[in-house]
Amino acid sequence: MSVKAFKLVSAVEREMLMGDKNYINIECIECCGKNLYIGTNDCFIYHFLLDEKISTAGKITFAATKQLHKYLGLKKPVSELKAASALTRLLVLCDNTITLVNMMNLEPVPTGARIKGAVTFALNENPVSGDPFCVEVCIISVKRRTIQMFMVFEDRVQIVKEVFTPEQPCAVAVDGYYLCLALTTQYIILNYNTGASQDLFPYCSDEKRPIVKRIGRQEFLLAGPGGLGMFATVDGISQRAPVHWSENVIGAALCFPYVVALDDEFITVHSMLDQQQKQTLPFKEGHILQDFEGKVIVATNKGVYILVPLPLEKQIQDLLASHRVEEALVLAKGARRNIPKEKFQVMYKRILQQAGFIQFAQLQFLEAKELFRSGQLDVRELISLYPFLLPTSSSFIRSHPPLHEYADLNQLTQGDQEKMTKCKRFLMSYLNEVRSTEVANGYKEDIDTALLKLYAEANHESLLDLLVSENFCLLTDSAAWLEKHKKYFALGLLYHYNGQDAAALQLWVKIVDGDIQDSTRSDLYEYIVDFLTFCPDQDLVWKYSEWVLEKNEQVGIQIFTKRPLEEQEKTNFKPDDIVSCLNKYPKARIKYLEHLVLERKIEKEKYHTHLAVLYLEAILQLKSVTTDNCTETTELLFKLRSLLQKSDLYRIHFILDKIQGTDLHMESAILYGKLEEHEKALHILVHKLKDFHAAEEYCMWNSENRDVQYRRRLFHMLLSVYLNPGTSDCALVMAAVDLLNNHAAEFDAALVLEVVPDSWSVQLLSPFLAGAVRQSIHTKRMTQAALGLAQAENLIYRHEKVKQKGTPILLSDKKVCQVCQNPFCEPVFVRYPNGGVVHTHCAANRHLNSNTTHHSSSSSNKT
Repeated sequence: MSVKAFKLVSAVEREMLMGDKNYINIECIECCGKNLYIGTNDCFIYHFLLDEKISTAGKITFAATKQLHKYLGLKKPVSELKAASALTRLLVLCDNTITLVNMMNLEPVPTGARIKGAVTFALNENPVSGDPFCVEVCIISVKRRTIQMFMVFEDRVQIVKEVFTPEQPCAVAVDGYYLCLALTTQYIILNYNTGASQDLFPYCSDEKRPIVKRIGRQEFLLAGPGGLGMFATVDGISQRAPVHWSENVIGAALCFPYVVALDDEFITVHSMLDQQQKQTLPFKEGHILQDFEGKVIVATNKGVYILVPLPLEKQIQDLLASHRVEEALVLAKGARRNIPKEKFQVMYKRILQQAGFIQFAQLQFLEAKELFRSGQLDVRELISLYPFLLPTSSSFIRSHPPLHEYADLNQLTQGDQEKMTKCKRFLMSYLNEVRSTEVANGYKEDIDTALLKLYAEANHESLLDLLVSENFCLLTDSAAWLEKHKKYFALGLLYHYNGQDAAALQLWVKIVDGDIQDSTRSDLYEYIVDFLTFCPDQDLVWKYSEWVLEKNEQVGIQIFTKRPLEEQEKTNFKPDDIVSCLNKYPKARIKYLEHLVLERKIEKEKYHTHLAVLYLEAILQLKSVTTDNCTETTELLFKLRSLLQKSDLYRIHFILDKIQGTDLHMESAILYGKLEEHEKALHILVHKLKDFHAAEEYCMWNSENRDVQYRRRLFHMLLSVYLNPGTSDCALVMAAVDLLNNHAAEFDAALVLEVVPDSWSVQLLSPFLAGAVRQSIHTKRMTQAALGLAQAENLIYRHEKVKQKGTPILLSDKKVCQVCQNPFCEPVFVRYPNGGVVHTHCAANRHLNSNTTHHSSSSSNKT
């Protein structure tokens, strides 16, 4: 595809060079800075000064001023010219001789230094000598198959090396110690220092003119077979794909990132970056194409022209204008080496951004996103394409010159709704990705506000996620947009995030009450309850407490019961105030008192008593409606019994008075148990309720954490109730038998045998008797074992005592007490196991020294 990379500009017209002498032809050219040298077929050298001029319109022209000309006097064409600016010398090849002449006056050096026998030559642009005032020259010698290396100084030359080649060389280029040679049938790489060579590829020099050109460090460009321009390194490999030339290429030049080639009719331009042909310029009768320090010069026999490269930035912009994104990016990357680093970074970022918008307009969103990221796009450039997304308070102004040609999304999509939807989806995704990165720094409000608007418009589920997490949505713009799209629940979240909980709750309550419509959450009432539960604003909680309780007492009470415990203890939500508030809501009041008593375990009599009374009243209320125990009644009875059993804080007599006259016999029994009136309790359980299992359970839970005797007393009391002389109920007799047989361990067998009727058979009580005998035998054996152990221990102590008595102790008036160091006055003393003897009163003294204390404390039981 075509790119205008170069413009052909005339440098030296025919008239300036030869006037009316048609026989004069240009044979070679050399350019060094502004100095242009031309060698002709009549053995003349011409020196021109090139002056580059730029018009106001940006057009570049060259004015050539002739300085002088010099006749070499050999009547042979000047074959080649090479400038050595460091030496101010011009190397002139004429008649197989390289002559050194002064660059300014074109006079040969006084010493007459020259190199004879040269067919062609090349300068080493990567010299190995390290001498700045020396030029290394490689010649193809007139000697057959010979290459010679010279060092050329200001006024002398010195041969360095002579190398022989396998075939006759035709062309040469030099890089360091490496020679790239076109031989008769092939190209090779030859290290003239080591003699090592590397074959590249075959080539027939008889069919076409070889081209060997150094294009960079240790890399060469060669005219290969099939019209290919081949790249090769000194290692004999190619790191770039070849470029496709015509079959009759005459010359090649390099102007990065382009390779320029000349044939009979055209100048062609290929990119080194992607090897594609970029430009073709018609040019007939050309026979010289060379580059000099980035300046590409082409010549016919009669005139000299310069290929002026267009600025890379303009080339890139032209490519972007043609929507050739890939080519533009390749060219931009390649321009890195020709542009200062800071300038390149600014330019390259802008190119990436422009390329991103081109891809975006073509709906290539993945490519666009990557380009926007790499180019560090101010994301507001993208947001500004979408009408009304940027906040009204935003100070953003689009880049100038603009990064794209679109006024807004409507123009870009030409009103196509499907395309517009895709673009909005992309922006949602992109903003969501960049909002938490460095890209968003400085304008997070614009990004989050735009994202909120997109979510709301698209009814996107991520709207709520955005509002419940950290965000920078601007309240004014966002609120108006959410209200416009009837996102009232989301609007409430926005108010909450901005500390306006009252406004949020007002909206949500209206939704629940049906004043406004928003189906975002079907469980909005529960959400409000949860919100109030954790709301730190006490006034707000009190304000909406009646509303939530009227909606649902069971759920609404959670605003008090589910609050964090620390907050309940620290805030002004006093239990008494809450209980008073709940007078109109009996179910909620029970729930709250349960919370205080059972969950928070507050040990205050009024709460325990109040809860018991509420249970009782609710039960009696339900029983007055129906005689059958419904599920609710059963549940309340269970809760009441559990409270009466486990709590010791309620007013027993008060509750008992309220139960009197009702059929709550089990509850009465529990209360009598709390009063230690167990006979009354058991009498109710046995005779009124006839619940023998409950009577046994009564004995069990009433004796928890009590001693064995207390438990036995309760079981004996129950047995007495069963065996009351005034009753002859068989059920009671069987209950008594079952009680004895099932709880044999809880009875004193001797007492049981005294109270059971004589008419009972042994078989009837066999389980009880067997258990009692087993328990008695077990107790006896355990007692005997304990007695035996005690006797053994006593025997050990007695043996120790005998041993102690068996050792004589000698005491005289010369022996002193180990504590006070005074002699003994009477034969009364205390002896320690370590043999120490002390006065009895010293042994009793609590202020013994540490050594004596240690021994006495460790052996005090054996003194």
